Amino acid sequence: MNLVATAVFLALFLLVTVLGFASARWRSGDLNQLREWGLGGRRFGNWITWFLIGGDLYTAYTFVAVPALVFGVGALGFFAIPMTIIAYPLVFALVPRLWLVAHKHDYITVSDFVGGRYGSRWLALALAVTGIVATMPYIALQLVGIEVVIGGLGFPASHGLLGEAPLILAFVVLAAFTYTSGLRAPATIAVVKDLLVYVTVVAMVVVVSRHLGGMGAVFTAIAPEHLLLPPIAHGDWGQQSAYATLALGSAMAVMVYPHAATAVLAAKGPNTLRRNMVFLPAYSFLLGLVALLGYMAYASGIDRLPSLAPYFRQYGPQFAMPGLLLHYFPSWFVGIGFAAVAISALVPAAVMSIAAANLFTRNIYRPFFHPDCSSAHEARMAKRMSLAVKFGALLFIVFLPLTYAIQLQLLGGIIVLQILPALVAGLYTRWFDAKALLLGWAVGLGWGAWAASLSGLRQSIYPLHVAGQVIPGYIGLYALGLNVLVAAAATLLVRAAGLADDRDATSAVDYAG
Repeated sequence: MNLVATAVFLALFLLVTVLGFASARWRSGDLNQLREWGLGGRRFGNWITWFLIGGDLYTAYTFVAVPALVFGVGALGFFAIPMTIIAYPLVFALVPRLWLVAHKHDYITVSDFVGGRYGSRWLALALAVTGIVATMPYIALQLVGIEVVIGGLGFPASHGLLGEAPLILAFVVLAAFTYTSGLRAPATIAVVKDLLVYVTVVAMVVVVSRHLGGMGAVFTAIAPEHLLLPPIAHGDWGQQSAYATLALGSAMAVMVYPHAATAVLAAKGPNTLRRNMVFLPAYSFLLGLVALLGYMAYASGIDRLPSLAPYFRQYGPQFAMPGLLLHYFPSWFVGIGFAAVAISALVPAAVMSIAAANLFTRNIYRPFFHPDCSSAHEARMAKRMSLAVKFGALLFIVFLPLTYAIQLQLLGGIIVLQILPALVAGLYTRWFDAKALLLGWAVGLGWGAWAASLSGLRQSIYPLHVAGQVIPGYIGLYALGLNVLVAAAATLLVRAAGLADDRDATSAVDYAG
């Protein structure tokens, strides 16, 4: 065990634990109300919203998986950078309108809005279940990030519950402060998390590139086929179309995830969100540096070093970023870097569990099982559900091989994208019919699951054949296109048959501020 790194890691972990519990008193409100526990009372200002949304979207899995993807497959891994650049202008047009109507009608979730907009609790139910299912493996992968750095600290890698004891302890801490403080806990911890991440990533880029002889030497050491996407040849668009569709599809999915919507609805106003969408691209610069760490790991041949080879055998390319820390930095800084990854897991995992609990309570439990439950009962149920969601994610890690959790995450974006038509269309028009949207949702999900199953859930790319061309692309984006086409065609048929239901709990003025 690396005792110095472990001591620094535990000290920082203890700091954020104390912050998590103490945050219950920050801008205190009645935590027996769901809007206070699950949305922080909708009172987060510019800075806290910036840190919360950034901490929510740039997770431990981002800092582990992006370098791993670049290390393993090369240039394709850089799709994450244009993804974030594309996402913010798209979201700039959507989230202020969503916040306004949600505030007017006390909507806690996106499914609340969709249910009110289309007068359909069944459509709201479908979207709630979709959000919860897409979120579960995502929480599990945050715990994977913690597991990787715990292994890097030198904890014995025994099998069963004993080997997972540090991870279980981290889960218990996460569950406790989330239950106690609600969304205020990850909001305050996100500030510490982002500061640690920026310090760690900038230091790694400077120090490691210097050891390797500069960035010119790094790129010179990388094989051309690893450095560039192969050109389009013989009618096969290959990685060119895969890169573009992954970037666009992921950008469209990123703000539809329930935890992203939760962070958005916790802001104190639409102008707060607009300012954040302008300045959040600063994270894209950080993400570019994170991706470069994958090339640095490749150029250094770090996976072949005798001291680190056992870690790479156990964790594969996911150990690229932790391996650089262990090889090039003193133990005290390793502790800081590993703590940054672990805290980057706690923040989104907490928000994700809160978002899933909000969806279950507001759109499943209350409308279908207990319509007349009190506000206090609703909040208690959400707190209990947040524990259940985290426990389910922990089971993924303890009892399933790591590869299965990662394969399940590939479906997350495919699944959650099918929420997009009902949400985006609903923010601007009431033309679509709820029944048609349900049909489009079902077709998109069904086709997406089938396409992903062709590779045994190991890939999220599908080779589409069009006019003699092979266009490999992100399954989620293709499924979304099918979803929209079916929903539009079905709406035309329903309206032509005079069967459209135009119930709407909102009005035009609700979207205008």
